[in-house]
Amino acid sequence: MRHLSARRRSLRHRALGWIGAFSLISTLAIAGIPEGTTLSSGAGLPACTTANLDVWLNTSGSGAAGSSYYTLNFTNLSAHACTLHGYPGISGVTQAGIQLGSAAGRNPAHAPALVTLTSAKSANGFQDGIDHNTATVVLQITVADNFPTSACSPITAAGLRVYPPGQKESTVVPFPFVACANSASVYLHTEAVQKYVAGP
Repeated sequence: MRHLSARRRSLRHRALGWIGAFSLISTLAIAGIPEGTTLSSGAGLPACTTANLDVWLNTSGSGAAGSSYYTLNFTNLSAHACTLHGYPGISGVTQAGIQLGSAAGRNPAHAPALVTLTSAKSANGFQDGIDHNTATVVLQITVADNFPTSACSPITAAGLRVYPPGQKESTVVPFPFVACANSASVYLHTEAVQKYVAGP
Protein backbone atom coordinates (compact mmCIF):
# COMPACT_ATOMS: atom_id res chain seq x y z
CA MET A 1 0.00 0.00 0.00
CA ARG A 2 2.88 2.37 0.81
CA HIS A 3 4.43 1.71 -2.65
CA LEU A 4 1.06 2.29 -4.33
CA SER A 5 0.59 5.59 -2.46
CA ALA A 6 3.99 6.87 -3.59
CA ARG A 7 3.17 5.95 -7.19
CA ARG A 8 -0.14 7.83 -6.97
CA ARG A 9 1.66 10.90 -5.63
CA SER A 10 4.15 10.73 -8.53
CA LEU A 11 1.34 10.51 -11.09
CA ARG A 12 -0.45 13.41 -9.41
CA HIS A 13 2.69 15.61 -9.56
CA ARG A 14 3.12 14.77 -13.25
CA ALA A 15 -0.49 15.67 -13.98
CA LEU A 16 -0.15 19.00 -12.19
CA GLY A 17 3.00 19.70 -14.19
CA TRP A 18 1.20 18.96 -17.47
CA ILE A 19 -1.71 21.19 -16.44
CA GLY A 20 0.68 24.03 -15.58
CA ALA A 21 2.52 23.72 -18.87
CA PHE A 22 -0.76 23.61 -20.80
CA SER A 23 -1.98 26.71 -18.96
CA LEU A 24 1.21 28.62 -19.81
CA ILE A 25 1.04 27.64 -23.48
CA SER A 26 -2.64 28.66 -23.59
CA THR A 27 -1.83 32.01 -21.98
CA LEU A 28 0.92 32.68 -24.50
CA ALA A 29 -1.37 31.75 -27.38
CA ILE A 30 -4.17 34.03 -26.15
CA ALA A 31 -1.70 36.88 -25.73
CA GLY A 32 -0.40 36.37 -29.23
CA ILE A 33 3.10 35.44 -27.98
CA PRO A 34 4.77 32.60 -29.93
CA GLU A 35 5.41 29.38 -28.01
CA GLY A 36 9.02 29.25 -26.82
CA THR A 37 9.25 33.02 -26.32
CA THR A 38 11.04 34.13 -23.15
CA LEU A 39 8.91 36.65 -21.28
CA SER A 40 10.82 39.83 -20.44
CA SER A 41 11.16 41.09 -16.88
CA GLY A 42 9.56 44.31 -18.17
CA ALA A 43 6.32 42.52 -19.07
CA GLY A 44 3.33 44.24 -17.51
CA LEU A 45 4.93 47.69 -17.33
CA PRO A 46 3.27 50.49 -19.33
CA ALA A 47 4.79 51.76 -22.55
CA CYS A 48 6.71 55.02 -22.24
CA THR A 49 4.56 57.85 -23.58
CA THR A 50 5.77 60.90 -25.47
CA ALA A 51 4.57 63.18 -22.65
CA ASN A 52 6.77 61.36 -20.13
CA LEU A 53 9.93 61.27 -22.25
CA ASP A 54 12.66 63.83 -22.75
CA VAL A 55 13.91 63.24 -26.31
CA TRP A 56 17.38 64.69 -26.88
CA LEU A 57 20.18 64.41 -29.40
CA ASN A 58 23.84 63.98 -28.61
CA THR A 59 25.21 66.37 -31.22
CA SER A 60 28.75 64.99 -30.88
CA GLY A 61 28.31 62.73 -33.86
CA SER A 62 30.78 60.77 -35.96
CA GLY A 63 31.17 60.64 -39.71
CA ALA A 64 31.81 57.76 -42.11
CA ALA A 65 31.14 56.96 -45.78
CA GLY A 66 29.16 60.11 -46.55
CA SER A 67 26.99 60.02 -43.42
CA SER A 68 26.96 61.41 -39.89
CA TYR A 69 25.90 59.24 -36.95
CA TYR A 70 24.29 60.56 -33.76
CA THR A 71 22.69 59.06 -30.69
CA LEU A 72 19.07 60.08 -30.18
CA ASN A 73 18.07 59.47 -26.57
CA PHE A 74 14.79 58.89 -24.71
CA THR A 75 14.91 59.70 -20.98
CA ASN A 76 12.02 58.69 -18.72
CA LEU A 77 10.92 61.70 -16.65
CA SER A 78 7.88 60.04 -15.09
CA ALA A 79 7.48 58.69 -11.55
CA HIS A 80 7.10 55.08 -12.75
CA ALA A 81 9.10 52.62 -14.82
CA CYS A 82 8.06 52.11 -18.44
CA THR A 83 9.19 50.27 -21.56
CA LEU A 84 10.19 51.02 -25.15
CA HIS A 85 10.31 48.53 -28.00
CA GLY A 86 11.03 48.85 -31.70
CA TYR A 87 11.74 51.77 -33.98
CA PRO A 88 10.86 55.44 -33.49
CA GLY A 89 9.38 57.52 -36.30
CA ILE A 90 11.79 60.29 -37.32
CA SER A 91 11.70 62.98 -40.00
CA GLY A 92 13.30 66.32 -40.72
CA VAL A 93 11.05 69.37 -40.34
CA THR A 94 11.04 73.07 -41.13
CA GLN A 95 10.76 75.74 -38.44
CA ALA A 96 7.01 75.66 -39.06
CA GLY A 97 6.94 71.91 -38.36
CA ILE A 98 6.42 70.83 -41.99
CA GLN A 99 7.98 67.46 -42.83
CA LEU A 100 10.87 67.53 -45.28
CA GLY A 101 11.00 64.62 -47.69
CA SER A 102 10.86 61.01 -46.58
CA ALA A 103 10.64 59.72 -43.01
CA ALA A 104 13.59 57.76 -41.68
CA GLY A 105 14.20 54.28 -42.99
CA ARG A 106 14.85 51.37 -40.61
CA ASN A 107 18.33 50.01 -40.13
CA PRO A 108 18.14 46.37 -38.90
CA ALA A 109 21.58 46.50 -37.30
CA HIS A 110 20.15 44.68 -34.27
CA ALA A 111 16.85 42.99 -33.51
CA PRO A 112 14.25 45.05 -31.60
CA ALA A 113 14.23 44.24 -27.89
CA LEU A 114 12.15 45.43 -24.95
CA VAL A 115 13.99 48.18 -23.04
CA THR A 116 12.85 48.97 -19.50
CA LEU A 117 13.47 52.49 -18.21
CA THR A 118 13.47 53.16 -14.48
CA SER A 119 11.53 56.07 -13.02
CA ALA A 120 12.98 59.56 -12.73
CA LYS A 121 12.94 59.16 -8.95
CA SER A 122 15.13 56.06 -9.18
CA ALA A 123 17.62 57.88 -11.40
CA ASN A 124 18.91 60.03 -8.51
CA GLY A 125 19.03 63.23 -10.50
CA PHE A 126 20.22 61.34 -13.60
CA GLN A 127 23.87 61.59 -12.56
CA ASP A 128 24.05 57.93 -11.58
CA GLY A 129 20.87 56.68 -13.20
CA ILE A 130 21.03 57.75 -16.84
CA ASP A 131 22.16 54.26 -17.86
CA HIS A 132 18.93 52.89 -16.40
CA ASN A 133 16.29 55.46 -17.31
CA THR A 134 17.45 56.28 -20.85
CA ALA A 135 17.25 54.41 -24.15
CA THR A 136 19.12 55.20 -27.35
CA VAL A 137 18.81 54.87 -31.11
CA VAL A 138 21.65 55.42 -33.53
CA LEU A 139 20.51 57.95 -36.14
CA GLN A 140 22.23 58.11 -39.52
CA ILE A 141 21.98 61.35 -41.51
CA THR A 142 23.23 60.95 -45.05
CA VAL A 143 25.04 63.96 -46.50
CA ALA A 144 22.65 65.60 -48.98
CA ASP A 145 25.44 65.97 -51.56
CA ASN A 146 25.42 62.18 -51.94
CA PHE A 147 22.11 62.43 -53.79
CA PRO A 148 21.50 64.00 -57.20
CA THR A 149 20.25 67.54 -56.64
CA SER A 150 17.01 66.83 -58.52
CA ALA A 151 16.32 63.76 -56.35
CA CYS A 152 17.12 65.54 -53.09
CA SER A 153 16.26 69.25 -53.37
CA PRO A 154 18.58 70.20 -50.45
CA ILE A 155 17.11 72.41 -47.78
CA THR A 156 18.09 73.30 -44.21
CA ALA A 157 15.93 71.54 -41.65
CA ALA A 158 15.23 73.20 -38.31
CA GLY A 159 15.10 69.93 -36.42
CA LEU A 160 13.80 66.38 -36.11
CA ARG A 161 10.21 65.33 -35.49
CA VAL A 162 10.32 62.20 -33.34
CA TYR A 163 7.59 59.71 -32.52
CA PRO A 164 8.76 57.38 -29.73
CA PRO A 165 8.12 53.69 -30.56
CA GLY A 166 4.40 52.87 -30.55
CA GLN A 167 3.30 56.47 -29.87
CA LYS A 168 1.01 58.73 -31.92
CA GLU A 169 2.19 61.95 -30.30
CA SER A 170 5.47 63.48 -31.44
CA THR A 171 8.02 65.96 -30.20
CA VAL A 172 10.47 68.15 -32.11
CA VAL A 173 14.19 68.14 -31.32
CA PRO A 174 15.88 71.37 -32.55
CA PHE A 175 18.89 70.51 -34.72
CA PRO A 176 19.71 72.40 -37.95
CA PHE A 177 21.09 70.18 -40.74
CA VAL A 178 20.83 69.85 -44.52
CA ALA A 179 17.88 67.62 -45.43
CA CYS A 180 16.22 66.53 -48.67
CA ALA A 181 12.84 68.07 -49.46
CA ASN A 182 12.27 65.47 -52.19
CA SER A 183 10.83 62.20 -50.81
CA ALA A 184 12.69 60.22 -53.49
CA SER A 185 15.81 60.36 -51.30
CA VAL A 186 15.78 58.63 -47.90
CA TYR A 187 18.38 60.67 -46.03
CA LEU A 188 17.62 59.43 -42.49
CA HIS A 189 17.94 55.91 -41.06
CA THR A 190 17.32 54.76 -37.51
CA GLU A 191 18.11 51.62 -35.56
CA ALA A 192 15.74 50.08 -32.98
CA VAL A 193 15.91 51.36 -29.40
CA GLN A 194 18.52 49.84 -27.14
CA LYS A 195 19.97 50.44 -23.69
CA TYR A 196 21.60 53.85 -23.31
CA VAL A 197 24.95 54.32 -25.02
CA ALA A 198 27.01 57.48 -24.67
CA GLY A 199 27.77 57.92 -28.37
CA PRO A 200 27.58 56.32 -31.85
